Amino acid sequence: MSAPKYLAIVKKIEELIRSGQFPEGSQLPTHRELAQQWATTPITVAKAYKELAEKKLIESFVGRGSFVSNHSQLSDVIRAETSEQERNLSILQPCIHQHADRLNQVFSQILTHGNDVLYGYVEHTGLAQHRAMGAKWARQYGLKVDNDNEVVLASGAQHALTTLIQLYTQPDDTIAVEALTYPGILSIANLLGRKVVSVTMDEQGILPQALNDLCQNTPIAMVIVVPSHQNPTAATMPVERRQQLAAVVNQHQLWLVEDDIYGFLNPTPIAAICNFAPLHGFHITSLSKAISPGLRCGYIKAPAAESERLAAFIRSTLWLPSPITFAAAAVLIYTGEAFRIAKEQRQIAINRQRLAAQYLAEFTCFHQPDSYHLWLVLPEHWQADAFTLVAKNRGILVSSASYFKVDPLAVTPNAIRLSLMAIEDESVFITTLMQLVEILKNERGLICIHS
Repeated sequence: MSAPKYLAIVKKIEELIRSGQFPEGSQLPTHRELAQQWATTPITVAKAYKELAEKKLIESFVGRGSFVSNHSQLSDVIRAETSEQERNLSILQPCIHQHADRLNQVFSQILTHGNDVLYGYVEHTGLAQHRAMGAKWARQYGLKVDNDNEVVLASGAQHALTTLIQLYTQPDDTIAVEALTYPGILSIANLLGRKVVSVTMDEQGILPQALNDLCQNTPIAMVIVVPSHQNPTAATMPVERRQQLAAVVNQHQLWLVEDDIYGFLNPTPIAAICNFAPLHGFHITSLSKAISPGLRCGYIKAPAAESERLAAFIRSTLWLPSPITFAAAAVLIYTGEAFRIAKEQRQIAINRQRLAAQYLAEFTCFHQPDSYHLWLVLPEHWQADAFTLVAKNRGILVSSASYFKVDPLAVTPNAIRLSLMAIEDESVFITTLMQLVEILKNERGLICIHS
C-alpha cells in the first residue's frame, strides 16, 4: 500500500529544503497551487503543511502564507531586544544615547530632592502640575487645551489606547482604523473582543469620504487615527484633511481617538483633529517617541464632559500612573529640556532620512523628510514576508507590510517599514543600509514543486 499523498508531499518538500532549493525564508506555494500540481485537494496540502509545521520546517501565517523556517519566527522579527549581531530597523524609538545622561541627571535630582508625595497615593490620576505639563507639551505641537483639568494621565500611549477602547466601546462594537495601522491597536481590539474595520488611505492618511461611506452602512463606535508620520506609511494629514475628518466624526457622533505621538516631528505645528471635534475627540500624546519609551508618560486630552469619567476609570483599573516618572517628565517639560531633546531627535531623523534616500535611491520609498521611518516598496522578485525572514537571517530586523494590515482578505502591499532611529551608531546604520541594498538586489527565482 502506498503512503498517503500528504506524506509524499511532506517528503518532497523536506528534500527541497535540505537541498537548498527552498532556502530559509522562501515562500511555499499556496494550498490551491500545490493541490493543482499534485492533482489533489487543498485539504491534503493543508495536512502536509501542518505536518511540516509540527516538524518546525515551515511557518504558516493566516492571510500571509507558509514559509521555510529559519531559527526565528516572523512574529518575533519586530522586537526591541537584539543581539550584538543584529541591526534593528524594526522598532520605532528615539536615539536615546544622545540624551541618556540628561535623563539620569533629572531622575537623580528627583530622587535626591523629591517631595514625599511622589511616593504615596495622589488624587485623580496624578498631580495637577503633572497634568499642566502634559497640556503644555501638547499645546506646543498643535493641540488646543482650554483647561488643564481636561488632561488625564496614562502609563504611556498604549495604556491610553487600551483605556479608551475599553471604556468607550462595548464587546462586538466596530472600530474603524487606517487600512495599514499600528498593530498594537489590533492586539487591544482582539483582546477586548472588539471588531476592527479598515478605512482606505492615500498619501495624506485616512480618507474622510471613505470613513463617511463606511458609517452609512456599518455601525461604527470609534475611529482611531495617527495624523502625523503615520505608522507604518509616514503619511501626515494637512490641516484641511483634519478638518474634513472632524466633520465626519461630528456628523456621525463617533468617538475619535487621535494618536498623535509623532506630532513633535512636524516642521511647524499642525492643528489637532480634536480641535475641530471637541465634543467627540480624545487626543493622545506621550514622551515615548521624543524622549524615552521607558518613561511611560502618556497624556489624554478628553472632552470636557468626559475627563472625570475617564479619570475615574483609570483609578478603578490602575489607580494612578507613577508620580515619579511624571515628576521627571514635568521637570523636562518645565525647563524646556523636553522640547530641546525633541528638536534634536527630529534633526537626527532628518539626517537619517537623507542617508536612507542616498542609499535607497533606486527603490521606491514613501516618507516625510523628518519621520522616524519610511515605507519601502520591494522589487517584484521579492515578497514582503519572505524578505523579512531573509533579512532577519542576515542579522537585519525589518517590518513586513503584513504586520500592519487590518483586513486579512485585502491584498498585502509588497513593502516593508524601515525604522531609522534604533541603530544608535551612524556608521553601523550606513553599513546596514548597504547590506539591505545587497539583499534587495538579490534575484530570487520562483520554485515549483513537481510530483
